[in-house]
This record gives sequence, structure tokens and C-alpha cells, in this order.
Amino acid sequence: MSPLCADPRQVVIALDRRQRKTLLQLVQEIISQMISQVEVATEKPGRRESIEKIEDGDGEDEARKPSAEKPMTAKDAATIQEAAVEKLGQWRDELVPKVREIVQVEDTPAIETERQARKGKQEKEDDSQDTETDDLAQLRCLYCPIPTPLTSLPIQDRREALTSILLLLLSTGKYPAHSRILILHLASALNIPPPSSTNKKAKSQTQQGMSADAEAAKRKEDNKLSRYWKVGLASVAGAAVIGVTGGLAAPLVAGALSSIMGGVGLGGVASFLAIFWANGALVGALFGAYGAKMTGEMMDSYAKEVEDFRFIPLNNAPQSPHKLRLTIGINGWLTSPSDIAKPWQVLGPESEAFALRYEMKTLLSLGTALNDLVQSLAWKTLKRELVKRTALATVLAALWPVQVLAMASTSIDNPFQRARHRSRKAGRLLADALVNRVQGERPVSLVGYSLGAAAIHACLQELADRRAFGIVDSVVLIGAPAPAATQHWRALRPVVAGTIFNVFSENDLVLGLVYRLHALDYGVAGLQPITDVPALRNIDLSAAITGHLRYPLLTADILARCGFSVCPVDDAAQEHVDSSDTLAPDEQPAQVIEAQGETH
Repeated sequence: MSPLCADPRQVVIALDRRQRKTLLQLVQEIISQMISQVEVATEKPGRRESIEKIEDGDGEDEARKPSAEKPMTAKDAATIQEAAVEKLGQWRDELVPKVREIVQVEDTPAIETERQARKGKQEKEDDSQDTETDDLAQLRCLYCPIPTPLTSLPIQDRREALTSILLLLLSTGKYPAHSRILILHLASALNIPPPSSTNKKAKSQTQQGMSADAEAAKRKEDNKLSRYWKVGLASVAGAAVIGVTGGLAAPLVAGALSSIMGGVGLGGVASFLAIFWANGALVGALFGAYGAKMTGEMMDSYAKEVEDFRFIPLNNAPQSPHKLRLTIGINGWLTSPSDIAKPWQVLGPESEAFALRYEMKTLLSLGTALNDLVQSLAWKTLKRELVKRTALATVLAALWPVQVLAMASTSIDNPFQRARHRSRKAGRLLADALVNRVQGERPVSLVGYSLGAAAIHACLQELADRRAFGIVDSVVLIGAPAPAATQHWRALRPVVAGTIFNVFSENDLVLGLVYRLHALDYGVAGLQPITDVPALRNIDLSAAITGHLRYPLLTADILARCGFSVCPVDDAAQEHVDSSDTLAPDEQPAQVIEAQGETH
């Protein structure tokens, strides 16, 4: 297979003018669809937990009263949506003119000649392949494809079209979450399997086998850039000058594809990305100064507010080439310090992965309390009494046995409430870190279980309050102790450019017990679906999750169902979870349904 294009203008060769117009139309339709998902009527708004500053304390009294809540008005939600649409419009207005510039290039005889030569080379290489894969089916399920005649083009032409749009997006020196979602929608519409699109992203980091760091260092040492660009880029009469404005523009605005006009082909044109990697300021901005912000002195200031607040790199993240996507995993409790990274080691290499460490003592204390709870005699008695009811039904009907309530009030309520308040505070600090671009100008995926999901919920609330859009591209909430009210999530939805996944189980007795003190009239996200929210998908794991403590062991399966690339998991390496936290097969409630993903 011939190399992927390294200059967005190469699409002029891959696609004729009519096809380029179709590509522009497709991009515009996708953006319109993205905007329509944000513009949702908001009525009868739900409530959200107060995000006012919480004083550090032992939480003894907090466990015995509902958390403070304040209503979010329809006007507030509408204002958030309006601001999100405005942000999307600014991003669209920056991208579309660049695509239009390429579309308007005239197909000169020289370009036609080059296109025919390229077509002949493709026929000799026989790059045809079956693109109908399970990964593609999942991608098209998550990002419903817009019909386009471009799917009839050879796969290599479609890939180069996708790559060209990606490079145009990178030409600003930024890669916000909206850009990544556009690329995923475009890959779905063009019928390109996810590995192809992710390989293109990897190509942008490792052009000619080099990492961003190595490429920048080499260019700095050699200092051959000016001479590099003097060859083959002089303007030729009749050549269309395509000004790719923005962060990468300087070497390109005055140039044209003169090598095409000379019939030499694009091999003589200096790599578009070589200019990018040579610009240390741009690379540092995109990757957060090569990832130093994620682990550097900036984290010390946050650690003063939330104990142990640090981003822990996974899978040798600092040593690996930086990726255009970053994922942060957040734990809900700990049974040992090593648990911080353990659930997130399954994340695949397509994303630069970190685990968020915070409040170690508090989360370890909660882990001990949870284990003591599920091993107690009262808990085993509860399981026998609730065989015919789901946890959600028990919570809503307040049908907890007296001995369980007595045990909870003395052993679990205080540790949970204390950890919950600290988790929400950590979530607000996480939002501040993301707004300050510790991750660079890259999109971030947030994944968390239990109180880790509560931290993400608080993070989204803070981002919404600060009108910080285009930072988070996707969210996975696993067993979240958070409200499930539709209007509440419609107000938070605009800060996530892609999909919010709500992973829940109706049989999570532990979550039902510890969340019983909260505003149950707004539901519990970890026990039920969140309905009627665009781009929010519910995954019902009632059959697989019959105990709250099982979630960390199933992160690989859950993330795979959410479209994440995951590494194989060694079942033998999985730790045993006390069976007291689960229901035996013959104890399963009649209401349990087969685990399946649902779209709402």
C-alpha cells in the first residue's frame, strides 16, 4: 500500500473537483448534525448537586443528611447550549474555508496526468481489501454514517480524503474534541474501519518512523528547514496557491504544489507534518509540552487542595510517542495502592493513558468498609430477602431491613460520604486542570467507576459552569452515584463533544444502599438508564453486574463495548471478588435482563 498523504493538498490528486465538493458537503452535513445534537429543547430542568466549595472535614454529620442541592433552571441549561453552539460555530468557521480552498482548485492537465499515474500505480499495488469488520460495524453504530457517494471510491482514496481533513484540523496547532468527533463521523461515513483512522493519527505522530520528540530534536539540530522548503515549492504559472492558514501556515501560504505541475509527483514535496514537528512551540502546545504538564509542578498546586492529586502515566506513557487522544481513568475506591493503575492497564495503545490518583487514605478506607459490608451477616441476610426485587426497586421503595440500615449508619455511610465529597472536589480540580490545558490541545476521554464516575460528573458540571467546550470527547460513567434526570444531563451534554456512556445495573445493591440518602426523585444513574438525551447511550449490565465491587474487574469488557481499544486481559491475573457482593445464578431476580447496550 502506498504511503498515506503527508500534505492535505494531496487530496487534489486523489479526488477530482466534483468529488472534493462532495467531501466538503459531507463535512458540512456532519458538523450540522453535531450542532443539532447540542440544540435540544430544555424543559422542567432537573437538579444538580451544588458545586460550591466543600470544606475538608471528617464527614461525620454529612453521612446523616441529604447532600445540598440547588435547582438548575431551564434558562441556565439553554444558556449552556447556546454557548456550546456558538463555540461549534467558531470551530466550523475556521475549518470549512480551508476545505473549500482545496475544493476550488482547478483540475489542470498536469493534475489530471498525475491523477492517472496515481490510479495506475494503485491498480498495480492492488490495495483492495474487505472493510466490513466488526470494528467498523461498531463505529457505524456509535457514529451513524451519513450516506455519501464517496463510499464507491477505492479505499486508498477514501483514506487520503480522511487524512487530508485530519491534517487540515491539525494545521491550527490544535486538536479539540470536536475535531476528533468529526474524524470519527467521517470515517464512519466513508466506510473506513477504526484501525485505519487510528493508524492515520499514529502516522501524524510517527511520520517516517519518528516520534514527535525525535522529529523536533532532529530538525532543531540539522537546521535544514529553510533549504528543505526551497526545493520544489516555487510558484508556477497557473498553479493554485492553497493557503492553509493557522499555526502551520508560514511555510505553506506562499507555496504551491509545483512538483505536481512539473509532473514529478508529490514525492518531491516536503512533508507537511515535518513543518509541524519542526515547530517546537506548536508541538509543545498540542501535547502539553510533551506531556510534562500532566506530571510536573502544576500538579503540586492541585495536591494542596486534594491530597495525592496526580496523573499517573500508564503503559510507559511518558516514554511512548505522544498520541492525539488522551484517556484518564478514575477509581471509585481502593483496596491497595496498586489498584490505582490496575483497572486501566487494559487501555490500548491508540490513546495516551493516565490514571488519576487522589485521596489515597480516603479511598482505601472506603475500600475496606465496602469489603466489610459485603462480608457481614446482615448483608447476606439482605440478599436472601431481596431475591425477588432489584436494587433500584428496593431503593425507591425504601425497603431496607432494619439491621442493614443500622449497620450502614455505623460502618459505611461516613466513609462513603467522606469519599464522595472528596471525589467531587477532585472532579472540580480535574476540570480546572483540563481548562488550563495540562493535556495540551488534545481531546480527553474520561472513564470512571463508582465514585470515580462521581468525580467525572462533578468535572462535567464545572466545565458546564465555565462554558469550557471542546475539551472532553467522550465519557464512560460506570455505576455512577449521580442523578439520572433527563434535563440534568441535557444541560451537561454540551460539554462532551462525542458520546456519554452510562453503564448501569439494576441489581447493584451496594450502590443502592450507599446512595439512599440522596435525592432519589431524580433517579440513580448507576441503577437505571438516562433517557431522551442525544448522544447518551445506556449499557445495561444487570445480568453481568450483580455486585458493585465487580466493576473494576470488567473494565476491559465495558470499554470495548464503548468503542475503546483494549488490550487482552489475562483472566488468571484477575483478582477474586468476594462472592458475598454478588448473587448466585439461582438467586438472580426475575427482572434481570440480558446485558445489552441501549441507545436513548
